[in-house]
Amino acid sequence: MIRVPADLLIAAALVILTLILTLVESMTDLWVRVPVGLIMVLFLPGYALIAALFPRDDDLDGIERAALSFGLSIAVVPLIGLGLNYTPWGIRLAPVVVSLSIFTIALLAAAHVRRSMLPPEERFQVPFRRSLNSLKEEITTDQTSRVDKILTVVLVIAIISSISALVYVIVTPKEGEKFTEFYILGPGGMAYDYPTRVSAGERSTVIVGIGNHEYQLTNYTIHLEFNNATILEMEATLDHNETWEEPISYVLDDLGEGQKLQFLLYREGNFTAAYRDLHLWVDVSARDISARDLPEETLAQRFRLI
Repeated sequence: MIRVPADLLIAAALVILTLILTLVESMTDLWVRVPVGLIMVLFLPGYALIAALFPRDDDLDGIERAALSFGLSIAVVPLIGLGLNYTPWGIRLAPVVVSLSIFTIALLAAAHVRRSMLPPEERFQVPFRRSLNSLKEEITTDQTSRVDKILTVVLVIAIISSISALVYVIVTPKEGEKFTEFYILGPGGMAYDYPTRVSAGERSTVIVGIGNHEYQLTNYTIHLEFNNATILEMEATLDHNETWEEPISYVLDDLGEGQKLQFLLYREGNFTAAYRDLHLWVDVSARDISARDLPEETLAQRFRLI
């Protein structure tokens, strides 16, 4: 049985480690998750693709393999994300990591198969010492033109700078825009079928939602106002990135068309002005009293008159 090359084993181990750090809840806060995730996104998919396409030792030198691994990874990852966007899973952390892992493992397996079909002396192996010597030779040897030397140095510096900048951005994320989502949904939980035509005295229901993106624990107060009168008041306390949704039922009695039903959101007890404001235009009509709504005596009198 042909032994699996060390570089493919290391790559597969890093893929499995990334899956564990992503999917196991107790390990999602470990500091090692960031560097392993960066290697998974920026290097491994491209490296696996290069290993499958170029199994021979003399196909590419070490610098070319490293540069193409980074470049192809940056090209492949967005394409996988684009494909996930049209699936039921969407672009979320777990589906992205699982998809990248399947892609990378499949290509690593293909690379192993292709290498095993070659004579041992022609198979590519990761020569760490030889790669370092090759880089030194590429830069220092007189046989290499000055332009090639400059391009090699620039390529190495660009790769290192890009990785350093990405690590810095991920490790020290900046606070985004602070805002609060405030929305109303119909009784079915969708953004339509609102109760805009109701009868006086009839109970109506909508779903009110709040999403806290203020980067702090926030206290909210909801006022439901109709004809400048508060008919309902609710409170909610949400942590950052927490969402609150609750059905709200109310009864409208004032007859008229095109009346404004307001949903006012206040923050941290500041009632001088609403922090968010939503409204529905409603028509309130007189209740149509059918025969079955009448009391028994009235029904009996009606039949006696007939």
